[in-house]
Amino acid sequence: MKGPVMSTASTSTASTRTVLITGTSSGIGLAAAIAAAGAGWRTVATLRDTGRADALRKAAVEAGVEIDIRQLDVVDEASVAAAVEGVIADYGRLDAVVNNAGAGHVGTLELESVADVREVMEVNFFGVLNVSKAALPHLRATGGRLITVTSVGGVIGQPFNEAYCAAKFAVEGYMESLAPVAGAVGVSVCVIEPGAVATEFVNNIGLDLEARIAAAGPYSDALRHYVERTVGQFLNGAQTPAGAAESVMEALTVDRPAFRIQTSQWARDFTGNKLVDQDGSAVVGMTGAWVA
Repeated sequence: MKGPVMSTASTSTASTRTVLITGTSSGIGLAAAIAAAGAGWRTVATLRDTGRADALRKAAVEAGVEIDIRQLDVVDEASVAAAVEGVIADYGRLDAVVNNAGAGHVGTLELESVADVREVMEVNFFGVLNVSKAALPHLRATGGRLITVTSVGGVIGQPFNEAYCAAKFAVEGYMESLAPVAGAVGVSVCVIEPGAVATEFVNNIGLDLEARIAAAGPYSDALRHYVERTVGQFLNGAQTPAGAAESVMEALTVDRPAFRIQTSQWARDFTGNKLVDQDGSAVVGMTGAWVA
């Protein structure tokens, strides 16, 4: 399913830059798709379920931009391959990819299965690799950019986010290692690190938090403290998706993007705690206070 307005290969020009963005049903992905289209990029906005594209279509109409909406499930290699091959077939080039699709998760090891952790890794880590691997040959051909939205949780581990942070740590480590290799063949690699963002992403965690707290046994008090602190943070200091998308646009458009781009001053300050904490005591002391 495509819309609201579809450009065709026959009307495109070789100078038109094409970007594929994953996870565009809401939040940063939706805002980035609208911003990229507004900046003149031919924007292929992908979703696992195109039936959830109404908000994206509405935003595109309101902004007066053209968006090509396509199906892509990051954990399904055949779906990823079909989407990337379809872009090349229709437009002949791929200049940038924004890996944005992901899923939140709250839990702790004693209270969940290892299979639960694997599922989080499948979406948030292996899904990124699936898309990146399929796109890299085409990004090499255009001297393109591989951009991945991670999280401040990819720098600092956070209570009850063990699996989520592990996946984001893995993405950060993988991309940091890939960056010089990809750079040697002309592809720029960078990661975008948002902090709290006012988006449906939090709701998509899919938890009845009160029920989860009640079932947490010896972890109930710690989980309640964490939830109260985190809800307060999102209510009082969350960045807008459009604000976070500005950092995606920076990565897309500046001549030499930094490898690591935080989306706000808060995110820069927060991740800075880790980067100067050689023995780990400052970070563990800080996050320990969240559950006490």
